[in-house]
Amino acid sequence: MNNEIKTKKAPAAIGPYSQGIVAGEFAYVSGQIPVNPETGEVVSDKIEDQARQSLNNVKAVLEEADFSLEDVIKTTCFIANMSDFATFNKVYSEFFTGTCPARSCIAAKELPKKVLCEVEVIAHK
Repeated sequence: MNNEIKTKKAPAAIGPYSQGIVAGEFAYVSGQIPVNPETGEVVSDKIEDQARQSLNNVKAVLEEADFSLEDVIKTTCFIANMSDFATFNKVYSEFFTGTCPARSCIAAKELPKKVLCEVEVIAHK
C-alpha cells in the first residue's frame, strides 16, 4: 500500500502531485524547491540559501514519514546554472555527511518560480 506524505513543515504541493509517497520500505520525495513553508515565498536569490532551504524541505518531508537523510539512497538535483555547481555541492555536503547517496545533477533551463535549484530523493529503510 502507498501512503501519501503530508507536512506543513515543507511547501504544499501546487499541482496534482504529493510531497512524497511511502511505498513499503521506500520513500519517494517530490522535488523540493527553496520555498519557506511558513511564508510561501522563495527564501533568497542566492544559490547557497536556496540549496539549504530545498534540502531542509526534503528533510522535513522525510521526517514526517519517519525517515531521515541517512536513509536517502538516491538524489536528483536540478540547478538552473552549472556555474552554481560548486556552491550547491558545498551546501549539499552539509546535509549528507556519512555515506553519500547516489546522485544525478542536471542543469535545467527553468525551474518552478524561477528558483535556482530543486532536489528530489528516494530513501530506503
